[in-house]
Amino acid sequence: MKPHHHVACAIIEQDGKILAAQRSAAMTLPLKWEFPGGKIEAGESPEECLIRELQEELGVSVHIGAALSQTIHGYPDFTVTLYPFTCRLTGGTITMYEHHDLTWIEPQRMPELDWAAADIPVVGEYMMTIVENTPL
Repeated sequence: MKPHHHVACAIIEQDGKILAAQRSAAMTLPLKWEFPGGKIEAGESPEECLIRELQEELGVSVHIGAALSQTIHGYPDFTVTLYPFTCRLTGGTITMYEHHDLTWIEPQRMPELDWAAADIPVVGEYMMTIVENTPL
């Protein structure tokens, strides 16, 4: 039976853009883009995980906003359940401790990145949310 990871991820919003993180070449799914976050530890809520992981990986603190739909994706060697949340920065300076690259991207351009497969439904749902909330 393959491992099943539960992962919280942040859609960090700032000035109409979203922060995307590129995995390092040494990580599983090398050089794929993802929303920053990490594995939920035993006894930890997804929100607590996100606060801890963003401090560890990027050196920032955030305000957690709305939850998006959980998504489950089966990779050949493991399964992941993502718990995505919109967030905004509240402190710290973004520093890359683990990732290869970071970029601020307009939501409508998110499909241009080579996302990890588990993140693709999150991109789609977020983009639909933006369209629904855009005034005509």
